[in-house]
Amino acid sequence: MLASDFANLERDIQMVNDSQADWFHLDVMDGVFVPNISFGMPVIKAMARHTKKPLDVHLMIVEPDRYIQTFADLGADILSVHAEACTHLHRTIQAIKAAGMKAGVALNPHTPVAVLEDIISELDLVCVMSVNPGFGGQKFIENTYEKVRQLTKLIQQHNANVLIEIDGGVTSENAAQLVLAGANVLVAGSFVFSSQSPKETIQGLQELVNG
Repeated sequence: MLASDFANLERDIQMVNDSQADWFHLDVMDGVFVPNISFGMPVIKAMARHTKKPLDVHLMIVEPDRYIQTFADLGADILSVHAEACTHLHRTIQAIKAAGMKAGVALNPHTPVAVLEDIISELDLVCVMSVNPGFGGQKFIENTYEKVRQLTKLIQQHNANVLIEIDGGVTSENAAQLVLAGANVLVAGSFVFSSQSPKETIQGLQELVNG
């Protein structure tokens, strides 16, 4: 939703409600962990009144532990934190689950999947950043395919039940290849909202994902 028209947010939420999209993906940025500020709790609270699909909240913030219960109260279904922002990642994941949400970990482009080896079985989702976090509309990083393959292998080795989410630069040009590498969830912002027919664009991505 970072790429939506904030002046017409209810309209864009309704479009997603009516589309074939499975989730709402909300990027929360604090201007510290990433060089940008997006939206905070009041906006998410207002959005949640109109959303009819699960809220996938991606925290690009420092000290995410301080806000876990807050986002649970706001209605987040999935909460992802950055491995790079968590000193005690296992404890953070347990706190997210204790608050009644599914737990995800996001990895910046430079962070190897090996950092998740000891915790992969505890996760519901891994969000692979395919651009440097902080701004929408960036170019897709090609090494993402190899990273997804490595992550798929790690998940299989641990017999874990973990979704692989790709966030950044997703288009119809790379969606099928990402799914082939092992991705299950594709986040598309600019590609959807800058298209002439966002609902048709979402449908096209779904068809690529589902084969």
